[in-house]
Amino acid sequence: MIKVRRKNRGAPDVSAPTYATAGSMLSGLDGAVVHSEKVRRATSFVARGQFWNIVVVVITLILYSIAWPTLQLTHHVSPPIMPFVAALAAFPFVLIRINAPLGWAVSAVSALIIPLVFDNTSGYDYPWQVVHIIVLMSLLAAVSLRAPIQVVGVAWIATVLLFLGNAPGSDGAGWAVGLSALVVFCLLIRWLVLSRRQLAKQEEVSELERTRRTILEEKARIARDLHDIVAHHMSMVVVQAQSAPYRLDAVTPEIRTEFESISETGRAALNEIRGLLGVLRSDGDTVVKAPQPGVDQLDELLLGSTRAGLPVSWRVDGDRASVSESTGLALYRIIQESITNAARHSPGGPIEVAVAFGPQSVSAYVNNGPSPSGGNQHSASETTGGNGIRGMRERASAVGGMLLANRREDGGFEVRAELPSMPA
Repeated sequence: MIKVRRKNRGAPDVSAPTYATAGSMLSGLDGAVVHSEKVRRATSFVARGQFWNIVVVVITLILYSIAWPTLQLTHHVSPPIMPFVAALAAFPFVLIRINAPLGWAVSAVSALIIPLVFDNTSGYDYPWQVVHIIVLMSLLAAVSLRAPIQVVGVAWIATVLLFLGNAPGSDGAGWAVGLSALVVFCLLIRWLVLSRRQLAKQEEVSELERTRRTILEEKARIARDLHDIVAHHMSMVVVQAQSAPYRLDAVTPEIRTEFESISETGRAALNEIRGLLGVLRSDGDTVVKAPQPGVDQLDELLLGSTRAGLPVSWRVDGDRASVSESTGLALYRIIQESITNAARHSPGGPIEVAVAFGPQSVSAYVNNGPSPSGGNQHSASETTGGNGIRGMRERASAVGGMLLANRREDGGFEVRAELPSMPA
């Protein structure tokens, strides 16, 4: 147990997140908005896809119900195999959305085989049912709209040759022209849709870029304000503390040490402010990184508090190696904020810090007694929702831990935190 009691000079509140954490929070905000928009669009797309799949199945069943009863009017087919021949004519349509090239291939092969196996009835000249022709043309149109250009070329040439070789009389040439016109029309629609999608995508990128520029301009304005107000005054404090021993007469060694402590604390605060300014001035793609404080810096934090004149005593037990970086950062900030609150609300009161590192969790206890002068104590707002304690609770909750803060009966204050060694 180490106890140091010195006249309280106060300690600056540097409990804000480090600028690397601030950078990740700023960059994560835009990512969350974009992610939610993508999820909404994906959900809407899935709902539309299910609807059209149902429509395709219904149309396929309607075509099959037409092809089966009318098969005897077009071909000499024995009744037992009529359902299968009708299925070859109608069922490939069910693949029009899932795999149009496969559906076209099945329909084209069956169109090539059926005229060779089954004879036409008298008075019907075409080698296929009307349903079969409708399905084959629909699948060719779907291939032209969605399949790679090489597949479109193969499907177009094979279908034209199929009709040229099997259509009665001189109808083959007319079918060839009609099928070619169908393919060209579908390709024009395809290219039009693709160009509109590319234009919409470019507009979305432009809108995101405009939003990004607006955010960067606002961050730059905040950075300028922070630089002009906070950084300037903090720099003046550091300069005055450094030059005071040389400007003032009869400066004792104790006072000189006090000025050095103030100067060191001010420089540390300036470093964090400069890092935050760097994040605000960055474009968000290159996050400024800096070492995060953690369990290895606890001793430095406590020693710095004693150098600042706070009557702090502490005890740290256990192995720190098992604690993750995120838990170590949360622990550091909780203890830092607790000491700062004690110095602010109970000036001169003793502060006790106890940290115990266990195999699965780490516990922290910060207890400060009442101020000897009986002055400012922790107010009700600090115990029921002040920003400092609320921030500590949020840090503990972020890693899966918990934090309790209570006012003692004697006017003091205590903070207890239980954090997992590895964040939940």
